[in-house]
Amino acid sequence: MHGISDAQRRSRLGRRHLLAPAVRAASAESVADAVVALHATDAATVFLSVCARLSEASVGAVERALYEEVSLVRLLSMRNTLFTVSYGLAPYVDASNARAVAAKERRNFLKHLRDDGNGLDAHWLAKTEEETLAALTARGSATGSELSAAVPALRTKITVFPGKKQETVQGVATRVIRVMAADGLIRRDRPRGSWTSSQFRWTAAEPWPARETAAAQAELALCWLRSYGPATEADLKWWTGWGLGQVRQALETAGAEEVRLDNGATGWVSPGDMEPEPDLKPWAALLPALDPSAMGWADRGFHLPAEYRTALFDRAGNIGPTVWWNGRIVGGWAQRADGEPVWRLLTDVGREATTAIEAEASRLSGWVGETRVTPRFRTPLERELTA
Repeated sequence: MHGISDAQRRSRLGRRHLLAPAVRAASAESVADAVVALHATDAATVFLSVCARLSEASVGAVERALYEEVSLVRLLSMRNTLFTVSYGLAPYVDASNARAVAAKERRNFLKHLRDDGNGLDAHWLAKTEEETLAALTARGSATGSELSAAVPALRTKITVFPGKKQETVQGVATRVIRVMAADGLIRRDRPRGSWTSSQFRWTAAEPWPARETAAAQAELALCWLRSYGPATEADLKWWTGWGLGQVRQALETAGAEEVRLDNGATGWVSPGDMEPEPDLKPWAALLPALDPSAMGWADRGFHLPAEYRTALFDRAGNIGPTVWWNGRIVGGWAQRADGEPVWRLLTDVGREATTAIEAEASRLSGWVGETRVTPRFRTPLERELTA
């Protein structure tokens, strides 16, 4: 069996994830396709991840792609998580993951309506969605509170988990909007605040064209292998949230080929992708919390020493901002209240690396400007650096 070393995996990561200066991209869409999907749970992550990989970092370029050209779109998809993907890849992500997530969201909400015991059902939800969409179409875009003011049904309150310890009364607006967004009826528009805000306005959208699930999963697996391969079945299962049977079927349909990894495990690559990756000049990167290069595998041993996890991850498994040197995570960074990026190295990387990291911090500070970024999921090292 052909072997691919950890050193080669790190070299692939630097080139294919557009992290080395020599391979940075000219557009936000190119970045999204290079990493397949950008974590979007924290709005700032999308901008920080993209700009780390652009030859000319620009908030405006990302905003144009998201809100004017709509060449980048957000979908509730893999692992029931919000991701940003390119418009071209979106139908495959929709069919392979988002449809199932949307169906589950709707089932769960309808169950809450039934449990409330006040006669709210699928017919009520359909009528409320119709009224919400009409109000949104008339306005062009609106916040959740503006929609609630325009649609009386959105001001309805229900009791969730009645009779149980966690019983509480909730408004339905957020859940109705979430279900509609998951189904592709509406999409997130510009936020109320800056690019770091998650308080979005909403606008009407068209659902993605139907595609066969298994074929879409095979296409998504192939895209993922081109960016993250070699990787194991467990890696793909973790990243997608699919069952093991779906993972194996997708790999088979995609024509994935087996390789041997340094840890003895069997990895998979896209068809014919076994040639050595050309060498890159040494590179450094400051990547945000939840960046795809740090979150792309279940087993990250080839680029992340196990002893760093305590400092860099929160208790739920979310990674914080990371410092990279030649394909390895070597520390973490944060932004102080005065805007200055500050970092801590967890190993001695030498003068060349330190100089390159300083240059990346200066580059980051230059395009972020006066904006202050605090990760949604805070980690021990990030907290220490901002204390």
